[in-house]
Amino acid sequence: MLKRTAKAKDLPLPSYMTEGASGLDLFAAVSETTVIKPGEWKLIPTGLHVAVPIGFELQIRPRSGLAVKFGIGVLNSPGTIDSDYRGEIKIILINLGQKDYSVMRGDRIAQMVVVPVIRAAIEERAELPPTTRDSGGFGHTG
Repeated sequence: MLKRTAKAKDLPLPSYMTEGASGLDLFAAVSETTVIKPGEWKLIPTGLHVAVPIGFELQIRPRSGLAVKFGIGVLNSPGTIDSDYRGEIKIILINLGQKDYSVMRGDRIAQMVVVPVIRAAIEERAELPPTTRDSGGFGHTG
């Protein structure tokens, strides 16, 4: 379920841009052009509130076209919208490019993907079963 705020009534609903797309594009509900300078990030409203079913989350992800053309990403990628959140979806855009980037009303700024969530049952143990990797970490395989 989805609800648009008054400030987003003129904007398109999130939509899949192609038949095979897994993410629904989200649109900027800024009231005026917002400039993001290189190295800066800004919180961009979408004007959307959602009710995600229990057992699912929405993941907010960058748009690859914005990343490759302008260096624009989603700072906390992927962002998570939990099933019990009812506030407005806002996107933290970061400019990793070399030029100012302008976000205008109705721009496609990110995408959201509906993902199933498995809740873990935490069980503390004194020992864990060994593996061939064991505690090998970053770069351990060469």
